[in-house]
Amino acid sequence: MRAKLFLLAATALALSPAAAQVGDKSPPPPGGDIPAKFTQPEAARDYVKREVMIPMRDGTKLYTVIVYAKGLTNAPIVLTRTPYNAKGRANRMDSPSELSTLPLADEMFVKAGYIRVYQDIRGKYGSEGQYVVTRPVIGPLNPTKVDHTTDAYDTIDWLVNKANLPESNGKVGMIGSSYEGFTVVMALLHPHPALKVAAPQSPMIDGWMGDDWFHYGAFRLANIGWIGSQTGYKGEGKVPRSGGWDDYENFRNVSAGDWAKQSGYDQLPAWQRMVAHPAYDSFWQGQALDTLLAQSPSDVPTLWEQGLWDQEDMWGAIHSYESLVKAGKGASNYIVMGPWRHSQINREGRSLGAFQWNGDTAQQYREDMVLPFFNQYLKDGPAVTLPAAAIYNTGENHWDRFSRWPLACEKDCATPLTPLYLQAGKGLAFEKAASGGDSYVSDPANPVPHLPRPVSFKDGRWGDWLVSDQRSVDGRTDVVSYTTPVLTQTVRVSGVPWADIFAKTTGTDGDFVVKIIDVFPEENATDPKMGGYQLPISLDIFRGRYRDSFAKPTAIPAGKVQEYKFRLPAVNHEFLPGHKIMVQVQSSLFPLYDRNPQTFVPNIFLAKPGDYRAATVTIEHGAAGASSVLLPVVPVDQSAAMAK
Repeated sequence: MRAKLFLLAATALALSPAAAQVGDKSPPPPGGDIPAKFTQPEAARDYVKREVMIPMRDGTKLYTVIVYAKGLTNAPIVLTRTPYNAKGRANRMDSPSELSTLPLADEMFVKAGYIRVYQDIRGKYGSEGQYVVTRPVIGPLNPTKVDHTTDAYDTIDWLVNKANLPESNGKVGMIGSSYEGFTVVMALLHPHPALKVAAPQSPMIDGWMGDDWFHYGAFRLANIGWIGSQTGYKGEGKVPRSGGWDDYENFRNVSAGDWAKQSGYDQLPAWQRMVAHPAYDSFWQGQALDTLLAQSPSDVPTLWEQGLWDQEDMWGAIHSYESLVKAGKGASNYIVMGPWRHSQINREGRSLGAFQWNGDTAQQYREDMVLPFFNQYLKDGPAVTLPAAAIYNTGENHWDRFSRWPLACEKDCATPLTPLYLQAGKGLAFEKAASGGDSYVSDPANPVPHLPRPVSFKDGRWGDWLVSDQRSVDGRTDVVSYTTPVLTQTVRVSGVPWADIFAKTTGTDGDFVVKIIDVFPEENATDPKMGGYQLPISLDIFRGRYRDSFAKPTAIPAGKVQEYKFRLPAVNHEFLPGHKIMVQVQSSLFPLYDRNPQTFVPNIFLAKPGDYRAATVTIEHGAAGASSVLLPVVPVDQSAAMAK
């Protein structure tokens, strides 16, 4: 019986098509198995995707992707100009559904019937021309006759031509975050008449003062890899290896300039310009878009967005908004500041680090603010009443909508800032201290880490480090922490704080890092690990050589008290009863920022190993200088300032 079954199975196998193919002697096709052209059927798609090359005024053509629903007519356009691959930005996944194809942040535009356009800026990915990092406006820093303003103008001019895009209604809005936010702002300098509305999100505005490259002169090592990946290749590039996993160790014993040589960065023109301009000279001043906007303000309704914990571009949106308000354009400019890291508004916004917010705050921003705003100006939709400022209350976990903001500020405000003075015994109070000072040794060989070691820029903590628990450094001998008693009533702050530090050092240069921190109660029965959490609500770094002039650095006179006064990031927070207010002062924040050698040298990028020396820093809080943080303290009840 077994022999019969085996014979039947063998016969069946011999007669099967697969078995017949084994002996097939037909040769492969002459051209091989890869055809000259292979296209997937598009009939199942519910959208049209067009790839076009749009000509600019100098003849350069820019690669552009246009996506819209089949059958769409008389539709508005939303444009994003990007250095990050337009084809990839318009292809979240290969799907017949437009909702799945375009990014998460575009879902509202898809549902509302918009035409979505992404374009590679000149010199990147599919576009022709030469790429220049944040190409300056036409003028002394850009001798050509094209910039992002002209490219945006020419692109919009092409898009609203019915012969090119008959599906459009001739109205365009621009949106984008980070570098893409920068291209939105550039378009606002001399806007095309068809540009009816704009939403720059965490835009790169001033790369020296507080966006991306420097903060008050301290160079951001965390962004150094971007230069290589962005300018070493026309398309996507690899970030060069920095060494081992711990970037604290990789950068600790070398200047930024020497590291760049080791990594080949000295070949890159963008890096060469960075090294050539360590101070706030005409190179940086001529690119400060908040200044340029104020000189040539547009009437385009603009919704500015800023993350309260944006770890990359904290400066741009708020300063641009303030500049335009001062220029008399407050009626057409609005500011939104949410509890977000950099560009989180394009993702989910339910949490940041250990903190959970009241719903998806990013979706709330997109659907409750951006979409109605765009509908009003691009679809003749119902008029919306946006508050002058929508700012998340990070102490009470809800949105505040203000008819005016900031509520308190250094000048030109009804409510001035309130000094919170550093005290003897590491205390804080609203009265000046009688006398005293606190000293610590700042050693470039052992800088204060911005996160617990090992610190890798690839370890996933980059996005939320600004909300990290500061107990990781509290107690270090080179960090001084000043704390109020436990609060018995709420202290509300809403505006822009300042640091005002009086200090002396045995060195001839030095940095000052100031943090304003909300110290949570020691016990939290609901979430025990949050007991005693030290949440920074505002912090920044200041390079001491620029205390008198950002453009012309000078050595610090050793042993003499100097004032270091600088603006900190904006806040809208309530320190609740049972909490404490803390101020931390230190002289390094590494490897996020490069080490200050603490010996004055002409260019810190080129500092030599022997220039790095330990220094004793004394923070004064008595007769020699009343060190303080200037807080935007306001009454708890702000119902009168709220938008109706």
